[in-house]
Amino acid sequence: MASGILGTQSSLAANTLTTIYTVPASTVAYCNFNIVNTNATAVDVRVAIAAADTPTAAEYVEYNAEIGGYGVLERTGFAMQTGKKLVAFSDTTGVSISAYGVEESTA
Repeated sequence: MASGILGTQSSLAANTLTTIYTVPASTVAYCNFNIVNTNATAVDVRVAIAAADTPTAAEYVEYNAEIGGYGVLERTGFAMQTGKKLVAFSDTTGVSISAYGVEESTA
């Protein structure tokens, strides 16, 4: 059972969907994520708990959420089943994301 940091991206590419973490087979994950804007100006971000690397509209948990200059967005308490992906998007570079939590075997 893994715990701690499950996935990170030090700087999201602008306007690009990026898969941060995928729940392994026979596992459930309890996940939190933290997004940091290292820019002086505001950015818009999107985050989804998705079945694929390209989320559907219904899979987004944040959509065009604005993070102020040098600001932080944190969300906690997501239960993710086998194969689910944490997918992030930013409208500019200089945005980092970390996923952290606990994995538990379902086998």
